[in-house]
Amino acid sequence: MSERPAAIVDCDPGHDDAVALVLAGRHTELLGITTVSGNVALELTTRNALITTQVLGLDVAVHAGADRPLIAARRHADEVHGETGLDGPNLPPLTRATTPGHAVDFLIETIRARPGCWLVPMGPLTNIALAFRLAPDLPELLAGISLMGGSATIGNVTATAEFNIWCDPEAAMIVFEAGAPIRMAGLDVTHQVRADPDRIAALRSVGTGAASFVGDLLDFYRFTYADRLGDDEGAALHDPLAVLALTHPQLFEFGRHPVSISRSGPTRGMTIVDRRTHAPDGVAVDVATRVDADGVFRVLAETLATYP
Repeated sequence: MSERPAAIVDCDPGHDDAVALVLAGRHTELLGITTVSGNVALELTTRNALITTQVLGLDVAVHAGADRPLIAARRHADEVHGETGLDGPNLPPLTRATTPGHAVDFLIETIRARPGCWLVPMGPLTNIALAFRLAPDLPELLAGISLMGGSATIGNVTATAEFNIWCDPEAAMIVFEAGAPIRMAGLDVTHQVRADPDRIAALRSVGTGAASFVGDLLDFYRFTYADRLGDDEGAALHDPLAVLALTHPQLFEFGRHPVSISRSGPTRGMTIVDRRTHAPDGVAVDVATRVDADGVFRVLAETLATYP
């Protein structure tokens, strides 16, 4: 894109969320950050968003949002992200605070004030669903939603469900059916982008403080993938692809398919992607199917070089 798209990042940091903020801070006009319960509890996801903006020197407001899903019990992923959600780096003392006002109110006010902006959710979709229910005009004001979530093939918390959608499938249903254009970067593409030791070393070699921060994040994240998940191919770089699907769509291949959300039974949390050529009309989503992994790491390295 020749101009940086205006965007709000809704996140639950999380190691990969922090890396996504590195990209959003340079490749979007970042209107604000909203936090949600997900990888860890809301108090920690909010702290992690604040500490990431502090480390990177990003001057952007952070608004805390929903502390639990719409209906389901709270669920977290500390087995992947550690007790704090950002284990690994030696972080400085936190000197920043959230901006007053709930995330949902911020979403409503900002989207109305900046029609044509994008939402970039990379956690459970609770905040977005609440905003859409309170302000049904929002979906038609958006340029679109570029999200990390779902899968057309396999899950990561169940056989069929990806974590973000599984945490709050009721919220996901509201968002997917609201009518805003959606780009979905699910496990099908995020598992193509692996932070292995060589790629992490290449990022560190950029030599900036931000590169060291990201290197420490990814070292811990890769270790948990290998030690706790039994996956030694390298950590999947999930959330940065939600940003890059918006800012660098040339790195991706997309297929346009109807998508529905399962909310019951053993498939609860599944994104059902109907890839049949004769699929009936439904919620049409631009589903990412392939990504240039080397291109992703090239953009990330170039971006890290722009930070102190």
